[in-house]
Amino acid sequence: MDWLINLFTANDSVAHVVLLYAIVIAVGVYLGKIKVFGISLGVTFVLFAGIVAGHIHFTAPVTILNFCQDFGLILFVFMIGMQVGPGFFESFKKDGVTLNGLATATIILNVLVMFACYYIFLDTSNKHNLPMMIGTLYGAVTNTPGLGAATEAIGTVFPEGDTPQIASGYACAYPLGVTGIILATIAVRYICHVRLEDEEQKLSEEEAENPHEKPYMMHLRITNSYLAGRTLMQISEFLNRDFVCSRYLHDGQVSVPNRNTVFAVGDEVLIVCAEADSEPIKVFIGPEIEKEWNEELEKQPMVSRRIVVTNPKMNGKTLGKMHFSSVYGVNVTRITRHGIELFAGRNHHFHVGDRVLVVGPEDNVNRVAEMMGNTVKRLNAPNIATIFVGIMVGIIFGSLPIAIPGMPVPMKLGLAGGPLIIAILIGRFGYRVKLVTYTTTSANMMLREIGLVLFLASVGIKAGNGFWDTVVSGDGLKYVYSGFLITIIPILIIGTIAKIRFKFNYFMVMGMLAGTYTDPPALAYANQVCSREAPGVGYSTVYPLSMFLRILFAQILVIFFCS
Repeated sequence: MDWLINLFTANDSVAHVVLLYAIVIAVGVYLGKIKVFGISLGVTFVLFAGIVAGHIHFTAPVTILNFCQDFGLILFVFMIGMQVGPGFFESFKKDGVTLNGLATATIILNVLVMFACYYIFLDTSNKHNLPMMIGTLYGAVTNTPGLGAATEAIGTVFPEGDTPQIASGYACAYPLGVTGIILATIAVRYICHVRLEDEEQKLSEEEAENPHEKPYMMHLRITNSYLAGRTLMQISEFLNRDFVCSRYLHDGQVSVPNRNTVFAVGDEVLIVCAEADSEPIKVFIGPEIEKEWNEELEKQPMVSRRIVVTNPKMNGKTLGKMHFSSVYGVNVTRITRHGIELFAGRNHHFHVGDRVLVVGPEDNVNRVAEMMGNTVKRLNAPNIATIFVGIMVGIIFGSLPIAIPGMPVPMKLGLAGGPLIIAILIGRFGYRVKLVTYTTTSANMMLREIGLVLFLASVGIKAGNGFWDTVVSGDGLKYVYSGFLITIIPILIIGTIAKIRFKFNYFMVMGMLAGTYTDPPALAYANQVCSREAPGVGYSTVYPLSMFLRILFAQILVIFFCS
């Protein structure tokens, strides 16, 4: 049995280290699935499993723990950046500016409440209390990347051997943080006297009044004499609206029109456009025909096929410059990305992974499919080179010292901020430098979760040794109720303002608050009480900026106030 005892006690062996991480991660993940009142702590329970392991001295060499912690953090934040990158800049359109402004105000309020609790409840002469309160802040807002950024920054400010284990504060605040976000959101509902049925009805009315850019198909008969003898290109330029003429009936013959097709009065056309543009187009071209194409037309050799973009050369190319109708004799009518159907406007940028609906003669459609790739197996192979090129650039970028007047040491974006920013930029603009950034949702989640559990396990194991003295015998209760106040006060204030002052739909507010706290359980609750997409829209609008600010603020707080 000595071999088994050595396996658990000889912490300098590879087998021991792997066994340690396997046990901590597996136990944490399984315990995280347990739900209390429908709420679970999820993968974050790995932190608590690591704390228990560290407390009973089931540990590993500090150098190995540090490496796994930092590598896990880099992988985690980079994959988050790749996920949010494509929508980061688009999130500032229309109501996105206001929603992101409210999210930013919430983040600032979280920090202000943290400082208030620090000065009211804790001994300010103890230099370790403020870092611990910063850990409490990130547990209260359930933001693990921020904990990672703060942990890394702490190591540059405090000497080795005297580094506060801020994960203890995080662990104290996190459980009530998860529940507090949902409870505070419910409180906003009663403060603002919201009836869920009324909010659902308002969403229905708004969707009816504002059809957005949903694809809309209609059969029209040309009655405007102005169009006689004019080409499709001339009509399109005159209308100045995005639409696709996918079929054209002239003298009983159906064909796929191109830019040079000449129309005549009495011709029939099949138009796909944004729903908001349907009425102006009908007024200009002619009335909608309340019937489908007749049986004779259906016998024509036309096909409609979904094609998957897998050719890296298609990355970043715009639909308007591909000349599908004039060169290939086909039309692209719809595009689906990440499950969302987009209208095929001329300024649309193709990304690997897009699913494109192409209409035209079968031979021509086959040629387009060959050009676009349409090899689904290619999507199953991760673009691993892009990930590690991005990590390499991100680490270099994060290591650049930035001198700021008044700061005792130059600021660095570090192992969290650098890779995050580069990942966002690659996710949005990578196609311009021939980088294929497509990663399947499952692959992104797998890499992100591996990075997260490595980070949480390492932090927990390191914090476990002093956890009892710091939390149970020390100021643990103060961290718990401070964290709860940090969680709920900003939500009550900003949520009420968003509903009463800015008149946002309550379900949109719920999603916005969940996204600001980067908290999936809160979003899941919002989706349970709302049958529409408003919570998801609010969440996705503020999530990219909120994640970025949470990580940035973590480093600023540590470097400015803890040094």
